[in-house]
Amino acid sequence: MHHVSTIRSNRPQEAHFILTQVLIRRASHSVSRLRLLSALAAFILFAITLSAADRVILVAGGGSNTNKSMPLIPSEARLESPFGVDFDREGNLYLVELNGYHVRRIGRDGKLVIVAGTGAQGNSGDGGPALQAQFNGMHNLAISRAGAIYLPDTWNNRVRKFDPHTHLINAWAGTGEKGYAGDGGPALQARFGGIYCVSLDPRGEELFLADLDNRRVRAVNVKSGRVRLVAGDGEKGVPMDGAQALAAPLVDPRAVIADRQGRVYILERSGNALRVVDRDGSIRTVVGKSGRVGNTGDDGPAEAATLNGPKHLCEDRDGSILIADTENHVIRRYNPTDGRLTRVAGTGQKGTNGVGGPPLQVELHQPHGVYVHPGGDLYIADSGNHRVLKVERSR
Repeated sequence: MHHVSTIRSNRPQEAHFILTQVLIRRASHSVSRLRLLSALAAFILFAITLSAADRVILVAGGGSNTNKSMPLIPSEARLESPFGVDFDREGNLYLVELNGYHVRRIGRDGKLVIVAGTGAQGNSGDGGPALQAQFNGMHNLAISRAGAIYLPDTWNNRVRKFDPHTHLINAWAGTGEKGYAGDGGPALQARFGGIYCVSLDPRGEELFLADLDNRRVRAVNVKSGRVRLVAGDGEKGVPMDGAQALAAPLVDPRAVIADRQGRVYILERSGNALRVVDRDGSIRTVVGKSGRVGNTGDDGPAEAATLNGPKHLCEDRDGSILIADTENHVIRRYNPTDGRLTRVAGTGQKGTNGVGGPPLQVELHQPHGVYVHPGGDLYIADSGNHRVLKVERSR
């Protein structure tokens, strides 16, 4: 290689040419090194981003193992329409199977076991071992701080309480006879019509019930066991914004939660809308004002968005509301702070692909349950795919 300091020539043109070539070679080496360093930095940034990004993990189901008498590896098990997921304070995951008529648990040992239900459809077993009980269409579950598990035995028109410590099952609300009666009185003497969702308020003082067939939302005080009406006059219709919830119609309240601000959110299935009862008792629609079926409005005003048969909801740690937009095969987020709607999981295409990748690229099939773990991860009951997924969130 020529060094600039040693170039000698009697011809100025030749010296200029040699000097130019040396400088070009030096520049090309510098550019190559720069490109190499840039590529290396980009790769490192990509690797860091990939490791920090949200990703979807299979928790349970999707397998073929149907053995019901022994503990299973969750991902190898075959589930039958998992509809709801919740955790107790010890870190155990519980799920309910709509068509499997079971309550299952994934313990801290990582094994999946059946803890309630014979697997046969029925209405029996109160006061006895939960494994000998029969259920009829459990749609979700709610777990108290003490570990009690409340089960909406939907088509038996009542709520039952499972104690995982004593392994016993008992009646808790509803006579089992379909109807509407009992507000202000004991829950065990009340009549309900298809309880599709139960949820505890953040303090664990009341259990909220979506009494769909009666077009009402009701609540039971956990200590006193007494029932109160929260929303709905029994008539079918869209409530006017600002109306008192107790005297307003509802379409079909499919799910209900109370948030940390004291508001009650009501998700309507064929109403294709999310409504909220404010602390003053008034009701208003915050997602899907038109009530039309659709899958529009992501990243825009939630009032103008459309839903398609939404089935469940939960509050995220930031106070936003996550919605299982079931027939659109997606999970969406309503932000009450700015009134906007965003998609957080699902492509909108029914399918099974995408596990292991980012949540917006996973395919779902009629998700019926959403739950946010205290640690921040999002769990999805991907019911049509007979599996439970976790969105592992970057910290």
